[in-house]
Amino acid sequence: MTLTETETALLNLIRDAPLASPAELARRLGTSRAAVNVHVSALVRKGALLGRGYVLPAEGQSQRLVVVGGMNMDVKAQTTAQAIAGTSNPGVTLQAPGGVARNVAENLARLGIAVSLISVVGRDDLGDRLLRDTAAAGVDVRHVLRAEGLATGTYTAVLGKDRELLVAVASMDVTEALTPAALQERRNVLRGAAWVVADGNLSRPALAHLLALSAELGVRVVFEPVSSPKAARLREVMAVDNKRLAPFAVTPNVLELGALLDREFPDEPQALLRGASELHALGVSLVWIRRGTLGSLLSTSEGVHELPALPASVRDVTGAGDAMLAAFLAALAAGHAPLDAARQGHAAAAITVESEHTVSPLLSPSTIQDRLQNATP
Repeated sequence: MTLTETETALLNLIRDAPLASPAELARRLGTSRAAVNVHVSALVRKGALLGRGYVLPAEGQSQRLVVVGGMNMDVKAQTTAQAIAGTSNPGVTLQAPGGVARNVAENLARLGIAVSLISVVGRDDLGDRLLRDTAAAGVDVRHVLRAEGLATGTYTAVLGKDRELLVAVASMDVTEALTPAALQERRNVLRGAAWVVADGNLSRPALAHLLALSAELGVRVVFEPVSSPKAARLREVMAVDNKRLAPFAVTPNVLELGALLDREFPDEPQALLRGASELHALGVSLVWIRRGTLGSLLSTSEGVHELPALPASVRDVTGAGDAMLAAFLAALAAGHAPLDAARQGHAAAAITVESEHTVSPLLSPSTIQDRLQNATP
C-alpha cells in the first residue's frame, strides 16, 4: 500500500482527531472539503481506512487476514464400552467450536495475527456460543451473518471406545446463507487484507464471487478445499474463467488434488508434481499438497520442495490441517519465504495432533520455534 504525501498527511490528522469533521480536516490540511472526500475515498480503497466513518485499522493491521467459510459446533460422543447398534450406549459427550474457516481464524489469532471471520450462524443458542467463544479467542466476528430461520451448523461424530469413527452427521445447510450478496455487503472487510482464506464450504456461486471480488480488490486468495467433493467446486469455478478466478494458492491433500483436476493421483512425488504443474498452468501460483505422515510437497515459481512431517505423539489428528494452514499464512504475512512458512506449518500440525483440542491452546509463535529447533538434528 503506497500513499501520496497528501494522503499520509490526512491519515495522520485522522489519527490525531478521529472525530473531526470533513470541514475541520479540510481547514487543517489547507484544502477543500471536496478534496478531503476524494482523499478519504483513496484511503478506503487502499485499506488505510476501513470505511468513511474514519475507522482506522488496528495496530499491525497492515497484515490483517480475512477467513471466509464455515463455522459450526463440533459434537463428539464416545462410548465407554463396545458399541452396540440399535440401543443406547454409555459414554461421554463433548461440544467445542469447529468449522474449517473458524478453526483457521482462531489459530491465526493465537499466532498474533489480526484476523476477521466472514461466516454464518443461526439466531440460536449455539450461534451465540460460537460467536462468544470465537471472539474470546481473539477473532473479529463482527462480520459473521446471523441467518433467520436456520439452525447453526453442527458436526456430530460418534466414536467407539477405541476412538474409531462409527458414524458422523454434518448439518451445515446454514452455510448456503453466505450468498454472493452477503459477501458483496462485506467487501470493505476484504479491502486491504494481506490474504483471504476461502474454504470449500462456500457454495460455487459464493466462491466465484469471492474470487472475483478479491481479484478486483487486489487481494491474494488461498483456497482450502476441506474435502474432495467440495474441492470440485473450485474446478467448476475456474472452468468458467481461470485467468480471473484462479486463487493465488491452493492447499489440497492428495485426494483433494485429484478432485481439483478430476482424476486420481498416486501419493508419489513425481505424480504430485505433475498435478501441481497443471494447477500452475491454470493460474495458481502456489500449490502446497499435504501428505499426512509423509509430509508435504510445496510447488512455487521458485521451485519444488518435499518437506517431512515432524515427529509427534499423536493424540487426535482433528484440526491439524487447519493449524498447518494458519501457521503457513502467519509466516508469509511476517515476511518469511514459502519454504520456511511451510516448515512452520508442519510444526503447528505436530503441536496440534498432540492435543485433545481441535485448536491447541499451546499453539504460539514460541512453541512453533521450539518445535522446529527440537526437530533440527
